Amino acid sequence: MFKDNKRPAAKTDTLIGQGTHMEGKMISEAGIRIEGEYWGDIECRSEVIVGECGIAKSSITASDVTIAGKIYGDIATKGRLTITATGQLHGNATVGMLLIQEGGQLNGTCRMERTADAKPRGSAGTESQQSKDGANKEKALQAG
Repeated sequence: MFKDNKRPAAKTDTLIGQGTHMEGKMISEAGIRIEGEYWGDIECRSEVIVGECGIAKSSITASDVTIAGKIYGDIATKGRLTITATGQLHGNATVGMLLIQEGGQLNGTCRMERTADAKPRGSAGTESQQSKDGANKEKALQAG
């Protein structure tokens, strides 16, 4: 009567709504959005977003983090940390990329770490230009 359809379970994002207060340790495969208050550590394999009304007293480890509210604690992401114009981070950050919009606040230290295979843009062009400049200087010295 019922077909045995085994579909992979879809990942559902977690929302902590405005007016909600949670405490504890959260581990999630899917995204997390905080519009209320959360106290405790967060480990997320996806994105963590703290909305404009959100407050988190947390150490957060996630693939990407966006802050429009307030975070009191440290952040670790190999992806991007975005602090919007209304966002505040009171703590330290270890990130792959950092974007702070005008008005956003970072009260702490930030360490940017690149993966081993990532290369800064334009480095190959700079090296080849330097070798060309060196060759031109040698020619000028030999000529003069």
